[in-house]
Amino acid sequence: MMEKKWGLRLIQISAIFGFIGTFIGSQMAGQMDYSLRPIHAHILLVGWLSVFAWGIFYHTYTIKYKKLVTAHSILAIIGAIGLTGGMWMYNLNPFNLGETLVMILFIVGGSLLLLAFFLFAVITFFTEKE
Repeated sequence: MMEKKWGLRLIQISAIFGFIGTFIGSQMAGQMDYSLRPIHAHILLVGWLSVFAWGIFYHTYTIKYKKLVTAHSILAIIGAIGLTGGMWMYNLNPFNLGETLVMILFIVGGSLLLLAFFLFAVITFFTEKE
């Protein structure tokens, strides 16, 4: 089933986000430097919690229109990586990229994530009766 496949992928991606988020949190605590708090929080809330919840939803429910599951999952993954990666680059700019480029990456990632949340809201109305 398409939902189960994407559900597992989303859960796997969320596990990676969970590890990265808790690693950043432990680094901040160890260094007593909490400047990455917003990035840490978004990685855990968007990358771990939201992506995990979507994975569980797809593992639990059958969706009427399978292509929506694929579209949402791809948007969700790219959006979560784009928003949190863009936020990290915006705050630290480790590669010395131009401010405009970094801002565009941040905005595009956040916009794709917003679309993923909207598409998920639509998908919840297209579950099949059990």
